[in-house]
Amino acid sequence: MKAEIIAVGTELLLGQIVNTNAQYLSQELAAMGIDVYYQTVVGDNASRLQGAIELASQRADILILTGGIGPTQDDLTKDALAAHVGRSLHIDRLAMDQIERFFAGRGIDMTENNRRQALVIDGSTPLPNETGLAVGLALAQEDNFYIVLPGPPKEMKPMFDQQAKPWLLQHALTDEMPIYSKMLKFAGIGESLLEDRLLDLIDGQTDPTIAPYAKEGEVTVRISTKAPTEQEAMEKLNAMQGQIQSRLADHMYASMDVPIERIIVDMMADRGITLSAAESCTGGMLMESITSIPGSATMFVGGIVCYSNEMKEKLLHVPHALLEGDDAPGAVSAEVAEVLAENVRMITDSDFGLSVTGVAGPGYSERKPVGLVYVGIAQRGQKTEVFELKLNGNRETIRVRSVKTLLYRLWQRLVSTDPATGVSKDQV
Repeated sequence: MKAEIIAVGTELLLGQIVNTNAQYLSQELAAMGIDVYYQTVVGDNASRLQGAIELASQRADILILTGGIGPTQDDLTKDALAAHVGRSLHIDRLAMDQIERFFAGRGIDMTENNRRQALVIDGSTPLPNETGLAVGLALAQEDNFYIVLPGPPKEMKPMFDQQAKPWLLQHALTDEMPIYSKMLKFAGIGESLLEDRLLDLIDGQTDPTIAPYAKEGEVTVRISTKAPTEQEAMEKLNAMQGQIQSRLADHMYASMDVPIERIIVDMMADRGITLSAAESCTGGMLMESITSIPGSATMFVGGIVCYSNEMKEKLLHVPHALLEGDDAPGAVSAEVAEVLAENVRMITDSDFGLSVTGVAGPGYSERKPVGLVYVGIAQRGQKTEVFELKLNGNRETIRVRSVKTLLYRLWQRLVSTDPATGVSKDQV
């Protein structure tokens, strides 16, 4: 079964709101074994909406429309679909009762246009709205199945899950096998290099399928398969995961869709080891990424944003001679990154201390180029490591990549460290 999602609303085209509904529906439909081939966004215009429905009905079996079913005159989704299927609209009595109770319970006079929210197409199945007022609907006609849902996600999601999904399973999905997927997460490697290492698997793929995609500082590989049972699917997915992991063991940090900071927090919390940080150019972004993870309070003891040289000296005791002077390496240097990592670890008495200092841009600093960043990792009883990064991108991109690279280096250190002794496994 092929599906198309049509999101209705001029506000989507103007960029005033983000179409998160399409992401949710695509994931849910894939889990049901329905392939989403197209996503369309159309404004509140009757002729253009009818044209979008006509095109979708020719290239998809299932059409899911979101939005445009409210009380105003520009809420045209049900009208356009009714015109397309050649049927009339009528008031659903149960939906109308709910709307009338809503206004009566609040002592508010109901305007006549609110009756539009109770409209359904003749012969369709009304989909009750448990979190709002506008009723949805489901309709089968000839070779197409139509689902109409509200636009607000807090109304759309429960209606799809509780009403539309069971209807689709009963009326549309008689022979379809569900799709099962695994998300493999990678850090410290770009999308192009990762794809190059997996090129033969990607080019020769039949089942499971492999789809890499990237976002700032990390890469995700989705492997998917269809199978009659979860056990059969997992056998195929695990076999493919094994092949991928054998080629990218130094970079694959998880087999689920989580950020690397989540893995680090869990590893350190499980081992009972603690972390602190000193940040210059990232301005607290590193600490925010860690403390956003539930459970981080058990392993993160604190940190310092030392943006100015004065704060580096006063709070983290960086020698003045390292920061200023004709022969000084400057704040953006391996020497300062090392001192920051070691001193924040000692000040907080943590097991690990992290540091980041660099030039995020847009201008040069200390006659050093934009994108030059140094990150440091100090560990109790171990030699401090400092890494020089030469990053491309704008200010925000450089800050994000600095944080992600430092987290990747920390993950590498944790993976290679014996949990019982805290010593590198290479030395054991």
